[in-house]
Amino acid sequence: MTNIYTRTGDKGETSLFSGERVLKNNHFIEALGAVDECNSSLGVAISHLQANEKDLKDQLTSIQHALFDVGASLATPLTSSSLKKIEKTRFDEESITELEKWIDTMEDKLVPLKTFILPSGHPSGAMLHFSRALCRRAERMIIPLIQNNQIPNSVLVYLNRLSDYLFVAARFANFSHQVEETHWLPHKVREH
Repeated sequence: MTNIYTRTGDKGETSLFSGERVLKNNHFIEALGAVDECNSSLGVAISHLQANEKDLKDQLTSIQHALFDVGASLATPLTSSSLKKIEKTRFDEESITELEKWIDTMEDKLVPLKTFILPSGHPSGAMLHFSRALCRRAERMIIPLIQNNQIPNSVLVYLNRLSDYLFVAARFANFSHQVEETHWLPHKVREH
C-alpha cells in the first residue's frame, strides 16, 4: 500500500470498485460505512473474549473477513460494473449456511427465551448486542440498493442472518461468563 492519504476524497467524493466516483453520502457509501461500523464493533467484542473462548473468537474473525467480502460486493454495483469485477466480488451463500450452523450449535446450549431481554451483560455480550444493532442498521441501509437491483440478494440475507447470529452470540457470551440476562419488564409490570 502507498500513503494512507490520497487527497482524492477532499471534496467529499470517493470511488466504488466499478471506478465510478460518488459522493461520500451516496447510498453505496452509507451502506459500506454501516458494514464497517459493524465490523469494527466485532473487533471490540473479540478484544473482550477470554482465551478459552477460541471458537467464538474464530467465528467472529471469520465474520469480519466475510464483512469485507460484503463490502466488496457493495462497492461493485451490478448495473454499472464489468462482469469481471462483479464475478471477482461475488458474495456466495456458503457464509449464510455457516452462520446458521453456528447459531444452532450455540442455541443447543442456551435456555430458550420466553421474554425479550435487554442488551446487556458481560462486556463481550453487551458489545455483541451492540454489533447486532449496527448490523441491523447496515441491513436497513442496503434495502434501497436491493430494490434497485444494485447488489445481490445474498448480501441482504447474510446481514439478516448475521444479526440473528450476533443476538445468539451475545447470549452465548453472557452464558459463558455466567452473567444472567436481564429480562424486559413492560412498564405495566414495573409500576406494580
